[in-house]
Amino acid sequence: MRTIIDAWDAFELWLTQLPFGFQVVFVTVVVLPLCAAVALGLDRVTRRFDRAPDGRD
Repeated sequence: MRTIIDAWDAFELWLTQLPFGFQVVFVTVVVLPLCAAVALGLDRVTRRFDRAPDGRD
C-alpha cells in the first residue's frame, strides 16, 4: 500500500510543479474524458434501477 501512496505523491508533486498552461492541457485531455467515461459507465450500470417496479417507463 505504501508503494501506491508514494507513487501517487510523486505524480501529484510532478503535476503541481508543471506550469499552469500544461496543467490545463492535462486536465482537458486526460481528466475530463476520464470523468465523462466514469459518468457514462455509472449511467449504464444504474439504468436498470430507473424503471418502475411494474415494468412501465
